[in-house]
Amino acid sequence: MGSLTQACSSSSLAKSVFSLASSPFIFTSRRKFRASTSASSASNSACLDVKEVRSTDLVDLEYADLNLKYKISEEVGHVRIRQHVNPLSSSFSTPAPVPAWEEVYKDPSLPLMVDIGSGSGRFLLWLAKKNAESGNYLGLEIRQKLVKRANFWVNELGLSNAHFIFANAMVSFDHLISSYRGPLEFVSILCPDPHFKKRHHKRRVVQKPLVDSILKNLKPGGKIFVQSDVLDVAQDMRDQLDEEAKVLEHVDTVDTEEGWLRENPMGIRTEREIHAELEGARIYRRLYQKKILIGSLQ
Repeated sequence: MGSLTQACSSSSLAKSVFSLASSPFIFTSRRKFRASTSASSASNSACLDVKEVRSTDLVDLEYADLNLKYKISEEVGHVRIRQHVNPLSSSFSTPAPVPAWEEVYKDPSLPLMVDIGSGSGRFLLWLAKKNAESGNYLGLEIRQKLVKRANFWVNELGLSNAHFIFANAMVSFDHLISSYRGPLEFVSILCPDPHFKKRHHKRRVVQKPLVDSILKNLKPGGKIFVQSDVLDVAQDMRDQLDEEAKVLEHVDTVDTEEGWLRENPMGIRTEREIHAELEGARIYRRLYQKKILIGSLQ
């Protein structure tokens, strides 16, 4: 639980409406908003009427534009999320089938953003709705029920630039993305499963083979955004990406503190991010860009 007054006054309850000219996938300008108890502007603010709020309430506020709360199909039903899945299990060792991209997206030549470990999909759906004509969005998620529900929401929202695939990114990323016709412009890995025990660190999604696959497919100038509320996981991802200094550079901004971005540059927070921040946890973020090397320009 947390104070709604504190939550509503927090700058983290802000959404972006303007994108950087260099990428349709990053937002910079933020606007604060308050949640009302009704659609009428004369209604009392929820910040004044409610003393405490759950993180699920904040998720509803953050994603109010999607209006997804009651858009649950009877077929999918209630979805319970198993927090930790072993990606090294034999049941996840088969690469996911490549979809017919022209059936998945209205324009399969648009720049692509891939969110690895897309969870419920709300984060990607919000971005897809805001950028309906400028980019395509693909979520890779290892929990099949979440994928099924996310694609149900895609249809409910009438989006032609968003899709979710049940896939283990560690074995399917290159297989899937190399078949996509347009450029891979942005990859996000946000609050991945931490797999705390040292013997389970090999289950963490950011491993050398996946990094190689991302760099192989990412266009010059394309970006990689990673974040975690677990410092050890964030440092692990940072170390893996910093090792690729020949082709990747860390993007420093005025919002950088001790090498970590203080704010999420996407304009919308993930659900895990909202839960963690309400509990007072810090989010550790890094943004990378693939170098434009001589001879890589086409």
